[in-house]
Amino acid sequence: MNRRIALLLAIVSLASASCAPRLVALPSGAGTPFPDYAAAYDQATDACRNVHSIAAVLAISGRAAGQRFRAKLDGGFEAPARVRLELPAPGRSIFVYVASADRATLVFPRDGRVLRDAPPAETLEALAGVSLSPDDLRAIVTGCGFGGQPVRGRTFDSGWAAVDVDGSTSWLEQVGGAWRLVAATAKGIDVRYSDFVDGRSSTIRLRTTTQTAPTDLTIRLSQIDVNQPLDAGVFDADVPAGATPITLQELREAGPLGK
Repeated sequence: MNRRIALLLAIVSLASASCAPRLVALPSGAGTPFPDYAAAYDQATDACRNVHSIAAVLAISGRAAGQRFRAKLDGGFEAPARVRLELPAPGRSIFVYVASADRATLVFPRDGRVLRDAPPAETLEALAGVSLSPDDLRAIVTGCGFGGQPVRGRTFDSGWAAVDVDGSTSWLEQVGGAWRLVAATAKGIDVRYSDFVDGRSSTIRLRTTTQTAPTDLTIRLSQIDVNQPLDAGVFDADVPAGATPITLQELREAGPLGK
């Protein structure tokens, strides 16, 4: 990728990241069959399962592909399968990532370059070190893990339960007599939730568990608006006239956030 793009993105790179939330060891073993898993899962996802749209500021810090970084993104998410992530800066934004269904566009406004019609999950992985579809990313940000319908569950000691949900596992913990979704695992990705306010997590730790150089990101949410109408133009990319095309391979070669 052009060096100028790497320099623009390097603005957000720092020598160290913010302290990540402590990881609690999840229960191991087979557990005990849990007949009431569906009711427990419904209770644990009450604050997130009916979220159709969410806008928030995402303060992200951590490591991807061996590089430490910190950035503050403006994010918008809407069902079905629409995402916008923007890294603002004085004058022009450093990058804008928009995805709808199976297509993503990544624009570097300052450099006048664009990646068009790329697979959303692969584009996000090249940019930030984690492969997630627009729907998965929205579900994670809202606090619902990977979302979906529960199919079976099991309980463990100390008020823990695991619920299998459409190819993922949601981990529930009883807090004050109520179930809370505190972790989710699937596809080599581990999600942890903390700092709950009114039943909603404001801190997410997102890790990959299968990569040679794992990604470990802490996402702190603020200025959260839930189920407020988002203008359709939010999910359109404003591509500068005459923008130079780049390829997904060029983005990968630059490394996460322009390494």
